[in-house]
Amino acid sequence: MSGRVLIVNADDFGRSPAVNEGVVRCHREGIVTSATLMVRWPTAEEAAAYARRSTLGVGLHIDLGEWEYRDGEWRVCYEVLPALTPKAVEAELVRQLERFEALVGRPPDHLDSHQHVHRDEPVRAAVLRLAERLDVAVREMTPGIEYSGVFYGQDGKGSPVPEAIEVDSLVGVVENLPTGVTELVCHPATALDHPSPYGAERLRELETLCDRRVRAAIDTAGVALRTFGDVATARC
Repeated sequence: MSGRVLIVNADDFGRSPAVNEGVVRCHREGIVTSATLMVRWPTAEEAAAYARRSTLGVGLHIDLGEWEYRDGEWRVCYEVLPALTPKAVEAELVRQLERFEALVGRPPDHLDSHQHVHRDEPVRAAVLRLAERLDVAVREMTPGIEYSGVFYGQDGKGSPVPEAIEVDSLVGVVENLPTGVTELVCHPATALDHPSPYGAERLRELETLCDRRVRAAIDTAGVALRTFGDVATARC
């Protein structure tokens, strides 16, 4: 796929009603082309129903837990597995994949994970094996698809970085996008309806992703908005 291609992927789809509403709005009115589904949550069914009837690309957001940096250390918000052993991780990935396929009616078009747990072992190896079996991309690990996490309103320890999710910043990302395929990650929502270390930033992300100036910048720069499925098809 030639030129500059941008996949705008919304994480946490299915996590809560307000996250679902944010992803849907940013797909209909903004620049979101793709999302990754958290299948363990009650509102995953609602999210999957939208994915089935729309053009939104959808992958699996592997969910093994959530952590928050407080008082100088990482603290557990919740954990899915009591221990991250290779056997336990493999079994949980199978469970989440089967749930995804039951909800969406098809396999995911890519894989990533909540809070990037797939970067490290033993999750990394298990995810790569699953991706090979499904023949799909994995965030940060598939050659030819660059990952960008610059559109995020906090630093690595949860301190606010509000300027990163303003319109001018996103326009700058678009204007300086390299040739090839880039995945830009986002986390929009319409309200704060669930506990999360990333809260008010979701609301600002939604406003920015739906801002007409961002769409205009994409059109002016000649950037093509695509899904992971589009990219995979173009390579065939």
